[in-house]
Amino acid sequence: MVKIGTIELGEFPLLLAPMEDVTDPPFRYVCKMFGAGMMYTEFISSEGLIRDAGKSVKKLDFEEFERPIGIQIFGHDIDSMVKAAQYAERANPDLIDINYGCPVKKVVSKGAGAGILNDIPKMVKMTEAVVKAVKLPVTVKTRLGYDDEHKEIVEIAERLQDVGIKAITIHGRTRTQRPRIPADWTLIGEVKNNPRMHIPVFGNGDVTSPEKAGFFKDTYGVDGVMIARGVYGNPWIFREIKHYLATGELLPPPDTDERIKISTIHLERSVQWKGERRGVLEMRKHWSDYFKNYPNFKPFRLKLMAVETLQEVKEILIEIGEFYK
Repeated sequence: MVKIGTIELGEFPLLLAPMEDVTDPPFRYVCKMFGAGMMYTEFISSEGLIRDAGKSVKKLDFEEFERPIGIQIFGHDIDSMVKAAQYAERANPDLIDINYGCPVKKVVSKGAGAGILNDIPKMVKMTEAVVKAVKLPVTVKTRLGYDDEHKEIVEIAERLQDVGIKAITIHGRTRTQRPRIPADWTLIGEVKNNPRMHIPVFGNGDVTSPEKAGFFKDTYGVDGVMIARGVYGNPWIFREIKHYLATGELLPPPDTDERIKISTIHLERSVQWKGERRGVLEMRKHWSDYFKNYPNFKPFRLKLMAVETLQEVKEILIEIGEFYK
């Protein structure tokens, strides 16, 4: 049984990665339907949270159905991170997660996200301050290091554990490596197999299929995997991985009817949470993923990009269902 503090996550939990503009409550809902074991909010700016900025505060929203759930925060100032963690704790999540992995330039340039990998002592000091400031378990998501010359994750993981984090998720790339470069799990395995480590170690990077999840589990001994890009338009990946790990067999891909059913739930919850116009507009980025590799899908995609009401989208989804029978 894998546990983060007192949170029980089962034998090999599948975590949904926090992704900006993707893992909002509507999307998390459908991922939970298919067995996501632990989920996180989109990452939230500590400065935005303590200023009570509307966009940041709204990201604290979650439903009981989503538990266990972590609120992920990021920032460069220790005092602001402490205050943000305390603010987030009042929303009553299951844990607080610190983002030390975001590679986006505007975040890194301020020394936040993966930028803090250039200052390990500050990273440790910030983590310790957050751990002491809240009663909830604190976890960390980070990378192998800032660049190829500074892959210091084995030491970093030990030091963060020593100041009280309850789990660590490691992305198998440095900050400077682009996603097209295959994730390197060897150092993730070294962290997991370090005899000094006693907290759960989760691996992240290129978990895009059941076979890969099984390979990473068997090869590197991680306690679970976190899925990011592999879940785009593919919330059933959690069901598929669980089935594969239990049986060694691959489930057939979902048929058109199931894709329409699940994407409709996603759509309706998006409208419910954001309002009709914004909910419909923000679903546009998901349609190509839900119907990836469908032949002759372009005319339907163009239609979905052009409409702005819930009813119009539902009518197009009916057309899609009839066309691909």
